[in-house]
Amino acid sequence: MSSAPQSDLARERADGLLKSAGVVSIAVAASRVTGLIRESVLAWLFGAGATFDAYVLAYRIPNLARDLFAEGALASAFVPEFTRYLTTKSREEARELSNVTGTLLMLIVSAVVIAGIALSPAFVNLFAPGYRAIPGKTELAISLCRTMFPFLLFIALAAQSQGILNACHKFGVPAVSSAVFNLGSVFFGLALGYWFGPRLGISKVEGMAIGIVCGGAGQLAFELPSVWRAGFAWRPRWNPAHAGVRRILKLMGPALIGSASVHINLLVNTNLAAGIRDAAGHVMNGPVSWLAYSFRFMQLPIGLFGVAMGQAMLPRIARSAAADDMPEFRETLSHSLLMTLMLTIPSSVGLAVLGDSMIGLVFQRGRFTDYDTHQTALALACYAAGLAGFSALKLIVPAFYALGDSRTPMFVSMASVAVNLGCAMIFVHGLGMGHAGLALSTSAVSWFGGLVLLMLIRGRIGGVRGGELLAGVTKISIAAAVMGVACLALTHLTPLAISGVKLRRTVNLLAGIPLGAGVWYATASWLGVAGLDQARELLLRKFR
Repeated sequence: MSSAPQSDLARERADGLLKSAGVVSIAVAASRVTGLIRESVLAWLFGAGATFDAYVLAYRIPNLARDLFAEGALASAFVPEFTRYLTTKSREEARELSNVTGTLLMLIVSAVVIAGIALSPAFVNLFAPGYRAIPGKTELAISLCRTMFPFLLFIALAAQSQGILNACHKFGVPAVSSAVFNLGSVFFGLALGYWFGPRLGISKVEGMAIGIVCGGAGQLAFELPSVWRAGFAWRPRWNPAHAGVRRILKLMGPALIGSASVHINLLVNTNLAAGIRDAAGHVMNGPVSWLAYSFRFMQLPIGLFGVAMGQAMLPRIARSAAADDMPEFRETLSHSLLMTLMLTIPSSVGLAVLGDSMIGLVFQRGRFTDYDTHQTALALACYAAGLAGFSALKLIVPAFYALGDSRTPMFVSMASVAVNLGCAMIFVHGLGMGHAGLALSTSAVSWFGGLVLLMLIRGRIGGVRGGELLAGVTKISIAAAVMGVACLALTHLTPLAISGVKLRRTVNLLAGIPLGAGVWYATASWLGVAGLDQARELLLRKFR
């Protein structure tokens, strides 16, 4: 084959990948925006005090199990195997795999929900012993945790449905289903806790906890019709000896251990945040909330770029791996990494510079004060330092699973526990950075995991176009630095012309975002960033 047809084929594959990622990005944008709406409602109702600290911890505990059994280990193991069945076997065999996996998942997660409800007191005391220093805080967290645990079953089944649809190259519905969860949890939470709560004897925070369960049920109900239309209506099948299920469980074992390592990091950080003290030596209300609010903003670019590109990429590289087509595998992974870094590096600079204005406009009302805004923005700037690492992991870890290797990410994840603990102790206790130090240690862990896994997969697949990737990242970073200077200059000039805080923040965003995007694009074009013209052409084609 001549070089011209090869170039055309690579360009066609890249266009297809970008189109799929674009569909997911639009849907994920809706999900993340509605997530910000949900957090804004919570900020208005509860601010960043003891009540929201308890709510955050209560939601985080079943959410850890969600990452372990649903959207983390299960999705990473199920999609490659299900895709292999679709590629190399009959559709009926793929349907049987789906049914057996769904049956086993329902039984396992139901048992986890029952155990979680019973063990909620132990979990709360393990994660946040510092809560006991504030009367009623531990008891509230336990009650809310027990209320929210059943949402895990709905989310686990929704995660399998999402895997089926992604493997069938249907990305929009599963990506936007998270928006259904966010809107459903807000609607039912306000209805039960705020509007009808006084008559039903339900407090506002209890109503929002029940809303989480209702939102999970709504997300599953939203996805099921698309799964049925794809020909994979669930039927109970008990066959744990099924060969495909055994392969999924074999992949899930190391994935669960790897996810457990991630959650050990979260346990360490939550524990430290819950025990942060003020200058007088008293345990503070707020650090857990500030970290939770700030990471909500991080989820927008992670979802738009890392998750969207990862979901579009995984079925493609799984098919390449099943067909033993390593050149296509390398091309898809390398192109996905470059495009993701092209978007996340400037986004991280924007979040760090404009974070105070973003958080103030979205969250600062009701019980959420100006002090909470500044503390949350500080955490966001430290989280933003790891945005590219977070997003790269969303691509590299699934690539290992597509190769049938879940052990390598597991070992790297286990090593990250030591990295996180060391960084957290240095930043929080050694440097006295408080909750911001915990955010920075999380960013350090993301870079550690991303770089180590990138070097390892490079050896597995014969390279990732490292020279081109390094040159691209260097140019992208230079352009992002120029953009940051321009946006920083704007934020320092607006106080000279505008006195009102809210108006000043509005101007910072309305002027800063297009200014930053324009400066970055102009600088990146001048530097000749690879892939920039292709992304622009695809975007213009969509508008035309």
